[in-house]
Amino acid sequence: MFLSDLHRGDRGKIIAIHANKTLKDRLISFGLMPQEEIAVVTCSVARQTMQIAIGSANIALRIDEARKIEVEKIESSRV
Repeated sequence: MFLSDLHRGDRGKIIAIHANKTLKDRLISFGLMPQEEIAVVTCSVARQTMQIAIGSANIALRIDEARKIEVEKIESSRV
C-alpha cells in the first residue's frame, strides 16, 4: 500500500521510499523515513495534493510523490 492510498484521518508507518536519490533525499530531510509514523491531515478536493503530519511537522506532498512512499496502514483501536 502507498501513502496515496490513505485518506484523511488514516495513519500509517513508512515501510520504504521508492524514489530517485534527489526526491528520496528531500523526503528524508522532511523526516519521512522508514519506521516513522505519519497521519493524513487532509487531501485536496481533486486529490492532487495531501497534507500529512509526521512528528510535530505538517508537510504537503504532491500525489505523485505520495505514490512513491510505501506504508503499512495502522488500524485505530476504537474503545
